[in-house]
Amino acid sequence: MSVAQLAKELERPLDDIQEAMLYVKGADNIEPAFKLADLKIIQEIAKKLGAKTRVVATPEASSEDDQKDRDVAPRPPAPANLLQPRPPVVTVMGHVDHGKTTLLDSLRGADVAAGEAGGITQHIGAFTVTLENGERVTFLDTPGHAAFSAMRARGAVATDIIVLVVAAEDGVMAQTREVIQLAKETQVPIIVALNKIDKPEANIEKSKRELAQMGLALEEQGGDVQVIPISALKGTNLQLLAEAVSTQATLMGLKSDPTGLVEGIVVESKTDPRRGKLSTAIVSRGTLRKGSVLLSGLSHAKVRGLFDHNGQPLTEAPPGTPVEILGWRELPLAGDLILEVETEKKAHAVLKYREHEAQQEKIESSSDEIRKKEEEHQAKYRAEREARRLAGRFRMRGGQRVKQVDDNEGKPRVSVIIKGDVHGSVEAILDVLETYSSNESCRLDIVHYGVGNVTEGDLELAKAFDSIIYAFAVETPQLKGAKDVNIRSYNIIYRLIDDLKEQLSSKLPPVEVEEVLGEANVLQNFLINEGRKEVPVAGCRCTKGVLKKAQKFRLLRDGEVVYNGPLESMRHLKNEVDTIKKDVECGLRFKDTKVLPQAGDILQCYTTNMEAQQTDWDPGF
Repeated sequence: MSVAQLAKELERPLDDIQEAMLYVKGADNIEPAFKLADLKIIQEIAKKLGAKTRVVATPEASSEDDQKDRDVAPRPPAPANLLQPRPPVVTVMGHVDHGKTTLLDSLRGADVAAGEAGGITQHIGAFTVTLENGERVTFLDTPGHAAFSAMRARGAVATDIIVLVVAAEDGVMAQTREVIQLAKETQVPIIVALNKIDKPEANIEKSKRELAQMGLALEEQGGDVQVIPISALKGTNLQLLAEAVSTQATLMGLKSDPTGLVEGIVVESKTDPRRGKLSTAIVSRGTLRKGSVLLSGLSHAKVRGLFDHNGQPLTEAPPGTPVEILGWRELPLAGDLILEVETEKKAHAVLKYREHEAQQEKIESSSDEIRKKEEEHQAKYRAEREARRLAGRFRMRGGQRVKQVDDNEGKPRVSVIIKGDVHGSVEAILDVLETYSSNESCRLDIVHYGVGNVTEGDLELAKAFDSIIYAFAVETPQLKGAKDVNIRSYNIIYRLIDDLKEQLSSKLPPVEVEEVLGEANVLQNFLINEGRKEVPVAGCRCTKGVLKKAQKFRLLRDGEVVYNGPLESMRHLKNEVDTIKKDVECGLRFKDTKVLPQAGDILQCYTTNMEAQQTDWDPGF
């Protein structure tokens, strides 16, 4: 600080400071603007003037901007010269059983059939259709209103246009009204796809009248809502619908900035058993490429792979593209915003900040509950303390503490005595043992610990508690009682801990482990006559491993277990067999004749083995 600043802080005239400086060694320059760099000189001047000094840390000037920098947010809108046209994002909505799924499948099929022989291998919740004029339209496979409104609520605009599917024979129904209401609230343009016009009971005019009554200004009545009569099943007028979407998109002039950090929205996320955590997203800004670091809520990813709706790898995904992203560490939530950050370090910092914020919110919301629990705990503690005091056991009695062992616990237990060469070694071992947190499965009891060689007292204690003595870098005695006691000597801490882990694992009961031997697809369900009864038989083809008649079988339908039990019969070409190999067809009959297999079900053949358990204790090395 300068001489003038020192005068101000000490609240003394400048002359006083300059006079005091004449008596302080090293304070030669008494000019008001001269900077005093040495802390000792400043303290000495203050001392001469009868003031006491105290050294404190520099105050942290944490502003709101610092807080903002710890999180990431979407960038401000891009300048007009950077904007380029992008495909429109269309959500297909409507009442149950009005043909949404059929329409999506027909649109997707029309596009796939043109591009490749055979049907769709997989779809990812969103797909792109290329029109005859070469324009592309992205369709969102999320007809649920909840998901749609959740995306809107989170401030992520996923949809540009709604295609409202209305069945011509039913007209406007409950969910149709919901969609119209939702579109009005969010100001998203609607195109009506009047489906099932091939049905004899279809009444196009009645449906149009009902739509007009709902407040939709139809095109033929001078409004701007297009109504396209289609048949999703027969494929009638699908191209017309796609063109209507394209025209609407052109009128809206949809553009986006393909440069800079990526922004997008999660459509859905799932865990694939072979590829791990995946999410389907629509890129709304920037161009997504492999290696990008993404954040979504409390999840982050380093992109390892990008795939289109046919499962084909992509090198990049420009705005408006639906893409499947591989490489998430945790699953993101549907409707969450995806933002790209420059580095993984930045991603971890933001995640840490977001987790802290979420925790703070949780604490604030549950503070009343915590207070209530605390009060209950305090009341219980006081009652117990009062009971102890009245019983006359309030004072701790002197002498050696007796080890309390509850024999009725019934849990496996490993008791240890630690002896080390120096206090530091024993402390280090105890610190590692402190990390053991699996007392629910097997208790770890430290009966005694100390510095020095193993003594007769230690041996007696080990016998009494059936303990293992771990001697760390100390001598083991050649005493009479040493034969009956398990003494283990080590001079490397890792080996001692490894041995202890083995001891803990050996005490754990064996667990039943399931091994899948083979899988089969159910192709057809047959009914055969068995005496007077008709019993179901599953016609299957083995797709993996082998099927063994003697083992257990599990029937899965849409991921849920329908049957779990043994087989009654396994046949191949009318012959009863014991095993079926891969790619061989067979007929299988379950013990339970009430179970009706269906085509598309998956059948697993499995066996269970008893395996020794390993402790889940991880000491950190």
